[in-house]
Amino acid sequence: MKVTSLWIRSFLKQVATLFGIGFFPKGPGTMGTLATIPLVLLISWAGPLVYMASVILLLPVAIAAAQVYEEDAGGHDFKEIVIDEVIGFLVAMTWLPMTWQSLLAGFLLFRVLDILKPFPISYLDEKVTGGFGVVVDDLFAGLVVNIVLQYVYQHTSWLGVQVVVFNS
Repeated sequence: MKVTSLWIRSFLKQVATLFGIGFFPKGPGTMGTLATIPLVLLISWAGPLVYMASVILLLPVAIAAAQVYEEDAGGHDFKEIVIDEVIGFLVAMTWLPMTWQSLLAGFLLFRVLDILKPFPISYLDEKVTGGFGVVVDDLFAGLVVNIVLQYVYQHTSWLGVQVVVFNS
């Protein structure tokens, strides 16, 4: 689907850079991931179903934002596009306890995979084009991080214990 509205294209380009965070001169991907931590916490407070629904709804927006940015800039996977880090980190933190340990482990593992791009992440990064290509490698990296952290969470206490507060 081709986005023709100038206002929507402009808004999507802002989303692609996470409203300018992608223009940070050093480590824009790292800054985009750091900026996602409050969003992870906010959405997680709404519960796991809202969290999953938010990620699912944000995914096509991220793809469209990356696609529009690429079309207007004339290239592929510009470093200032950080909406892919947002999606990847949201996936990485899905169904994990919101503790400082899990956030730190998720952040570090996600950044390592995003920077080093081991196979098959590198394959996706190199072979898939367009907005989907920008997002899919980070999506897969987030999935790998989530699987690793789910295993760690189920078999150790390294990720801490989440305190759940119920309203009476």
